[in-house]
Amino acid sequence: MNKKYTQIINVILIVVGGAILIFTITGEEKSKYLQILGLVIIMLGLYRATNYWVGTKDDFEDENEVDVLDETENELEDKSNQEDKK
Repeated sequence: MNKKYTQIINVILIVVGGAILIFTITGEEKSKYLQILGLVIIMLGLYRATNYWVGTKDDFEDENEVDVLDETENELEDKSNQEDKK
């Protein structure tokens, strides 16, 4: 699934779970089952979000490594071209 949509689903789960939990706490009827359901939905959203964050935490480092390797290769090519001209 697309990364963008995964994050949106995680946020929706957290917000919906929080809304259910707040609604059941502040409402006149205090249904324990709805409170549990709200808490479970929040926890599911948080679990999915943290798994996503852990899986993508080093993405920017991979991009930087590729850039550094490209620059190093370009510098080596420039040096070899300058030596060939001499």
